Amino acid sequence: MSEDRIKIEPSWKAVLQEEFGKEYFQKLTEFVKGEYQHAIVYPPPKHIFRALDLCPFDKVEVVILGQDPYHGPNQANGLCFAVGKDVALPPSLQNIFKEIASDLGEPLKNRSGDLERWATQGVLLLNATLTVRARQAGSHQGKGWEEFTDAVIRKLSDEREGLVFILWGNYAKAKGAHIDRSKHCVIESAHPSPFSAASGFFGSKPFSRANEYLVAKDKKPIDWL
Repeated sequence: MSEDRIKIEPSWKAVLQEEFGKEYFQKLTEFVKGEYQHAIVYPPPKHIFRALDLCPFDKVEVVILGQDPYHGPNQANGLCFAVGKDVALPPSLQNIFKEIASDLGEPLKNRSGDLERWATQGVLLLNATLTVRARQAGSHQGKGWEEFTDAVIRKLSDEREGLVFILWGNYAKAKGAHIDRSKHCVIESAHPSPFSAASGFFGSKPFSRANEYLVAKDKKPIDWL
């Protein structure tokens, strides 16, 4: 993960260049390299920056914030809430799909949990922490990833206009402190986890609300189905 070997989409590499030289990122780099050498870590190294790779800086239209990658085998694929192809859908993603069908009034055409189809339309599926040890939720929190992903959000907020930020749960809402709400749309609700989905996620209609905002800005709506 040293700067000369960072496999990251060129527009993001340019926008985030300043971060790569900071002390916290150097420490994060050494930590993550050591973890991949001595432990089972998810996602695979080639997918650490997949959310950015699939969604160049100037193509982002919607940002969905997650917290940690999944820590089970074959689950984490670099996109928040998503899982690898042909992997059983985790409960939060099942609830996301239920809300899409309810919100848009149509059944999903595509039930793959990979979600690359959203990313390539301009949906940045960004976790706050981009790596995790197998079977150890939150094990890479507090190592520098949060500072890096805060920088991603700040850059989008400062240098783009008319984006939609979807914040599910208290953790994402707190991370949303970096968003300028005078120039972007922020949609907040409870988290889609089974523990909280019935407390404000179901019925919050984030997908139709996001599309209504995009259309009002003369942008193309996202095909969530």
